[in-house]
Amino acid sequence: MSRQPPPHSQAPAVARLRIRFAKRGRLRFVSHRDFQRAFERALRRAGVPIAFSQGFTPHPKVSYAGAAPTGAASEAEYLEIAVTRRCSPDEVRANLDAALPPGLDVLEVVEAAPGALADRLQASLWELRLPGVPVPRAEAAAHALLAQPVVEVERLTKNGVRILDARSAVLSAGVSHDPSSDDLCAILLVVVRNGTPTVRPDDVLAGLRRVADLVPPQPPQATRLAQGPLDEASGTVGDPLAPDRDTARTRGPAVATTAATDA
Repeated sequence: MSRQPPPHSQAPAVARLRIRFAKRGRLRFVSHRDFQRAFERALRRAGVPIAFSQGFTPHPKVSYAGAAPTGAASEAEYLEIAVTRRCSPDEVRANLDAALPPGLDVLEVVEAAPGALADRLQASLWELRLPGVPVPRAEAAAHALLAQPVVEVERLTKNGVRILDARSAVLSAGVSHDPSSDDLCAILLVVVRNGTPTVRPDDVLAGLRRVADLVPPQPPQATRLAQGPLDEASGTVGDPLAPDRDTARTRGPAVATTAATDA
């Protein structure tokens, strides 16, 4: 007896695209689940030939990595999609950006090279704006945090209160100021190693409160400026899409020709 084909048979994926996008303004309050729904709708509106999983409940092949917490802005969010035909990355970027609301902005699309994107997202550079906090006060608090071997803080999760070490993931913490605020808005730049669990900006702020009693009089504003591979020697965060761009340059006209033919 011949075997029946699986229901909802889908076209196979032939390429993967990696996407960098930003969460800005009020859209920083969009939850990760709400963003997923908005992005999948944008894929349909933009006409992206997204690949689907097989089986009874096919779903778009989209992989999300290292999402910023709700309430934090970001210039460095990443995801990966699988497509059923080769596409021009520039066209996909423009069409997706037009299909998403302002504040969810697609910054770059590249064709994926071998290797897992998640493995490259080793650390994040966060900007924490502290309105009402003088620079000297923020500097003292940052030094106090870095001087501690362990700083335990509490995080409320769906399973209850969890204790984690906010210090071990912090690789560096520097302070600058907003020139327009007369030194009354310290800016803390923190490099944090991505791990399990990931230390979030709120955890760093809780650590500053614990070791230095630093409580900003106005709500802090967190923005992820970069996310990518960690240079252990310099403590800097690199560009996770650099290997993909290098591979695309090596491929050269073949990618553009294929994309133009399929379009």
